[in-house]
Amino acid sequence: MSTSNTHSEDYSPPPLDEGYWSSLLNDQHADAGMSDDNTASFGTPADWEELTRIRDEDITLELPTVGYNRGGLLVEWRSLRGFVPASQLTEFPINAAEPVRRRAMLGYIGQTLPLRVIELNQERNRVILSQRAAQAEPGGRQGILDSIQPGQTIHGLVTNLVEFGAFIDLGGLEGLIHISELSWGRVSHPRSVLERGQMVDAYVLEVNRAAGRIALSLKRLRPDPWRTVDQRFAVGQVVDVIVTNVVDFGAFASLEDGLEGLVHVSELAEGQFLHPRNVVTEGQSIRARILSIDGRARRMGLSLRDISSSGG
Repeated sequence: MSTSNTHSEDYSPPPLDEGYWSSLLNDQHADAGMSDDNTASFGTPADWEELTRIRDEDITLELPTVGYNRGGLLVEWRSLRGFVPASQLTEFPINAAEPVRRRAMLGYIGQTLPLRVIELNQERNRVILSQRAAQAEPGGRQGILDSIQPGQTIHGLVTNLVEFGAFIDLGGLEGLIHISELSWGRVSHPRSVLERGQMVDAYVLEVNRAAGRIALSLKRLRPDPWRTVDQRFAVGQVVDVIVTNVVDFGAFASLEDGLEGLVHVSELAEGQFLHPRNVVTEGQSIRARILSIDGRARRMGLSLRDISSSGG
């Protein structure tokens, strides 16, 4: 992992409230097929206190695998049961078909794994551990947390891609890029932007040292195209666009990366047609006329009608 500071005001994000983190955690647990009542058994107060010390001192545990579910492995430590997400295993076929994943999970049963605690919440009965984090030097993860600051650019390895975002290994500690922070444009799945094993630069949105969480962004390393849309485009201008999505009320079309406009169904064509898909298809390159621009609201209206009579 490497870091550098970014000073442009274009990249100063608003502070993230706890709702942001809650949303990410809820998404992560849903993706893993887990709930708050199955990540850990209700342990004794003494065991919770001891495991808290182990987490704080970044101690590696050797724990037996006693079970699994769709999202990862179940392990035991004294009176507590913990969960190891598949993304936190060093050698696991994350993107494989479900039968392959299931066989891989089954192969871990009975094995003892080196693990470190990456999340601990007694109120929610949650113990999350990581084999990947156990590869770092003792205290290394805390060193990363202490050194990273919001506004920096960091370098890391893409370790997992899930519906809600991408996990980036920063050297034994993972940061998360939420899907909304991958691009200024619309992203259907993180796989359309990143690949597992890819090295990337990312902007640090927020560091929650108490919880050991780092929120990252790809899109904030690039200027927001909506900030200068009024300077670069004008109402009445005819532009080349690519259709990105066709819906009942019209079609969305991209002028450039992160900049989309809407062709309302009434502006698709003269006459009557059954559905916008009878007029345009996703991926099609077409010419459109700009009807309206609202950079602050991040909206643009387009039309496919009367293109020939409009200026370019």
